[in-house]
This record gives sequence, structure tokens and C-alpha cells, in this order.
Amino acid sequence: MTPKSIPTFSALAITAVISGPLHADVKPNALFTDGAVLQRGQPVPVWGTARDGEKVTVDFNGQKVSTTAADGKWSVSLKPLKEGGPFTMKITGDDAVTVNNLLVGEVWVCSGQSNMEFKFNRTANAMEEGPKAVFPKIRMFTVKRKTSVKLLTEAEGGWVECSPQTVGGFSAVGYFFARDLYQKLGVPVGMIHTSWGGTPAQAWTSLEGFGTDPELKGYVDAAKQNLAGYDAAAAAYPARLEEFNAKSKEWDESVGKVYQETLKTWNEDVAKAKQAGQPLPPKPTPSTPQPKAPAGPEGGAGDPTTLFNGMVAPIIPYGIKGAIWYQGESNASQSKQYRTLFPAMIADWRARWKQGDFPFFFVQIAPFNGQPPEIREAQFLTLAKSKNTAMAVTTDVGNAADIHPTQKEPVGQRLAFAARALTYGEKIEYSGPLYDSMVAKDGKIAISFTHLGGGLVAKDGELKGFTIAGEDKKFVPAEAKIQGSAIVVSAEGVTKPTAVRYGWTNVPDVNLFNKEGLPASPFRTDVD
Repeated sequence: MTPKSIPTFSALAITAVISGPLHADVKPNALFTDGAVLQRGQPVPVWGTARDGEKVTVDFNGQKVSTTAADGKWSVSLKPLKEGGPFTMKITGDDAVTVNNLLVGEVWVCSGQSNMEFKFNRTANAMEEGPKAVFPKIRMFTVKRKTSVKLLTEAEGGWVECSPQTVGGFSAVGYFFARDLYQKLGVPVGMIHTSWGGTPAQAWTSLEGFGTDPELKGYVDAAKQNLAGYDAAAAAYPARLEEFNAKSKEWDESVGKVYQETLKTWNEDVAKAKQAGQPLPPKPTPSTPQPKAPAGPEGGAGDPTTLFNGMVAPIIPYGIKGAIWYQGESNASQSKQYRTLFPAMIADWRARWKQGDFPFFFVQIAPFNGQPPEIREAQFLTLAKSKNTAMAVTTDVGNAADIHPTQKEPVGQRLAFAARALTYGEKIEYSGPLYDSMVAKDGKIAISFTHLGGGLVAKDGELKGFTIAGEDKKFVPAEAKIQGSAIVVSAEGVTKPTAVRYGWTNVPDVNLFNKEGLPASPFRTDVD
């Protein structure tokens, strides 16, 4: 889950960043390239770069809108569009650009860390589902990884049409979500995929998005410090990089070659030990540590604001319907703070897009040995803090030994259930049971839920995963029974129960569902 190292910048690239781009020819933002999907039913911003003072005209499907470029930039807004296509867009200035094979339909952002980045070709059923992925009206734009301490305006990437040959490189969750929407709505679906493994939510939040909450002040201070030191860091970076390259070359010659031979011998010894059933030999370390690359002036993928600046700001204000999100693993060590940070990030994106409280649906972290229950609780609590949200529970599709479970189809499907119900008005249950309230009486606690669907069910046997505590606050295994629309929880020896917990462990072993087959979220009634 650790972010990969950031690609180094050349001195030439740093100079370009400092001096800024020179605009000559009219050019649309990379989002408006061949194969793009535009959002139907609402105004559609179109923007790009051009020479100062250049008149720019966008001609699309019977609409013709003009503006004048200022500060090297231009932007127009198309009136709401009807689904369909393919269409052609012509952008004219001193020269002309033609964008082909455009569709109009539903556009969603899919973002987060590695479980959203997780590619289709790694999923459990890729061999079965890949050949079926013949959906030319589903397209995905994958934003190139980029960090920045300053707001960027140009997204790097391109639209890819979904086919059995291309789907392997798609975000798996994004694909399954888009597939289900397309099959239900019958209109084109575009996914703008912007994610990066091992990254925390503060990296995906803008400087202003942290607000004035004292809990998030450390992120504000760090972002401001990086921003204030950017020019000096950029100026010093070429020399530091040159020094690093020289030291690396020297290390390779004096240590690296010998160390590689040592590793080769070690790998052979490991193979022999495994075959013989003997203890594995310890991995050797180099006699001198390998030189570390200097941090680039653009900041790291874990720094506050850097991914918002580099990978979200450049796609704003592209017309979208909503966003899906799979992240939280990298914030698990600060789960309580995530209760504040995550809703702040959602509000930040909505404020920046200026499309109101657009749908924001997210995935609750799957069971894994290294993920505590508190992070799932923080996500659950976000539902009450942020309107027009929904959460896909994944207690039944996790992997205790792998933070990247390969069953991604149910995840995408459950996010699509939320979109179909909340965004598109389909009369379906979209969530598993969610804890609502409790009543203690006669030595038992009755738990009430929302999202009962057709009713509560215990999958494959008696209910499990419940614990109960008395006035001593010591939790013990409990008996839980379904009684109508409630769960009644009790335990021998606990005569005055005060609290109940369900699935309150890193790897929940639980089986409460509704009749629609959607699992209940872990919870505790004694939230601190």
C-alpha cells in the first residue's frame, strides 16, 4: 500500500514549470479528445488553451458558442445535451481542431487508492468476464499519475473504448459499475478514473477543503509550507538530482554489482530450503545503503493536497453525474480523524465542481488483518454527515491475508445499486442493513436497522459476530436472534447490558444480510 516513488523531473522540465507554457494554437483540454463521453441533461463546460485575445468557437451538435481567450485560456458552456452519438466537435480559433467519436450519456468519476486502481485483468473472474466486455459505448479516461503542490489545469490521459482487448487495463470496480449502469440505463457511460495506490484522503483534498477545523490544521500547515518552498525546491532540484545520479553510478559500480550476485545466491538458497522444508536463510543487505533519490519539488503522493492539485483539479469542471470512491486503507491509523477528513473531502469536491451535492458513493474497507474496525466505522458515520451518499459493504468479499481482494464485481455492482436507486430513481434496495438504534430491556438489547429490504436473514446458519457488554464494559460473545425487523442480543451472565458490537474486529466473521443479499455493516452502539 506504499505509494510508488515519484518520477524524477529533468532540469528542462523544472524550467518549463517555472516559466509556464506558451500558448499558440487553439487546444482543448485532454478530456475533450476522440472517444470522449459528455454528460447529458446539464450544462457542459468545454475549455482549453489558446493565444491571448484569440476568438475561439466550439461547434457541437447544432450549438455554436464563442469566447475570447485570456491569459492563454478559454472556456465555454454548452446547453444541456441529449444522450446519443457518435458526434463530432469542431473547435476553431486561428486554426481548427476536430474531435471525433463523441458520445453523450452518463459520466462518473472513480477515484481512491489501490483497490480502485486495481485492474480488471487481476480480478477473480477476469477470464470469464473479459470476453463479454463488448461495450463500445462504455469508455474510460485514466488520469496519469501526477503530484503537484500547485493547482494544475491539464489532465494527461486519453479515452479508451471498452472491448475484450482493452478492458484488462480498466479499473475493475469502475468497469463493473459502468457495465451495470449501461445495461440498466441503455445510454453511454464514461468513467474518469483518477486513483493512486497507497494514498491518503488528505492528498486528495484541496488546501481550502481542510477548512478551519483544528483536527485538520496539520495538513493545512504542511501544504502551505510545501507551497511556500516550491520555487526554492524547484531551483535546487536539478543540482540535487545530478548529485544523486553520480552517487548512484558510484554505488552501482562499488556495491550494487556484488550485491546482485549475493541476492542471486540467496534466491538459490531459498529455493533449496523450501524444497527441503528447512528454515529460510535471512535476506542479505548491501554493505552500504543504496542512495535515495531526492524528493521532487512537486511533493509526494502522500502529502496533503498533492493529488487533488495534480489529478483532480485538472478534470474540474468537466460535466459529471457523480463519483465513486474506494479508499481509506491509508488512513486506518487515524480512523477517528477520518470521521472529519472524509466528509471534508467530499464537501471540497462538491464545492469545487459547483454542481451541487452530486452523488458520492463509496466502498467500506474489506476485511483484512491490517485494517481495524474503526476505519469502517468512520466510513459508516460519514453517511450521516454527508448527504446524497451511500456505502457498499464488503464483509463477504474480503481476504484476511490480502488487502487487495480480487472479487471486484460485487463491489462495482453494489455501487451501481446505489446509483440506480438514489440517482436514477429505480425502486430497489441498494444497501445492506445499517444500525439505527438500540433499546435495552429485561437483560437483552434490541437492535433496529435501516435498509431492511425484504427482511433480515442469517446467511448459512445462526447469526454470528455479535458481542455484548454490561456495566463493566467488557464485551463477551453474544447470542443474537432475528425477531421481526430487529435483532435481539443477549449473553449468559450479562444481566444489565449496555452496548452491542457487530463485526468489531479486523476480519469480521459475520453473516447478517437482508433478503436482497446485501451484507450488514459492522457497527458498535457505544461510539466514542
